[in-house]
Amino acid sequence: MIKLLILDVDGVLTTGALPYEADGNRQKAFYVQDGGAIRRWMAEGGQVAILSGREADCVGARARDLGIPVLIQGVPDKVPSYETICRQAGVSESEVAVMGDDLPDVPLLKRCGYPIAVDNAHRFAKRIARYVTRRPGGAGAIAEAIERLLRYNGTHQEA
Repeated sequence: MIKLLILDVDGVLTTGALPYEADGNRQKAFYVQDGGAIRRWMAEGGQVAILSGREADCVGARARDLGIPVLIQGVPDKVPSYETICRQAGVSESEVAVMGDDLPDVPLLKRCGYPIAVDNAHRFAKRIARYVTRRPGGAGAIAEAIERLLRYNGTHQEA
């Protein structure tokens, strides 16, 4: 059973496009169906964490909007934060799904119990993934993955 879903941001919660203004990357677009699925996952008792190598205030705003309690940003090496998140959530690695798209996500995908890559992920992430979404990051891939996880957990009918 998967109890914790850890999400990357750029390329998973978003399309991966990084629009820049003179003072940096301040805008990201989030897909509404992904947000609804995240809420559904949490309503079914699943935990969610966001773990990103980059940092953006808008990600914090989105996490607050969705009620995601764990947000770690600005960590190029995600492994120590991954270990902390798992420990604090009280789950073993076999109870964790990680959803990623790029090379910094590969170490986490290798360690978790249910690695998921988005359709437009780097080929190394796809090779490791137990499930590759049909939809690209930022366009419903999270909603698709959560439906898959609910089926895997045997709670899809209840949702």
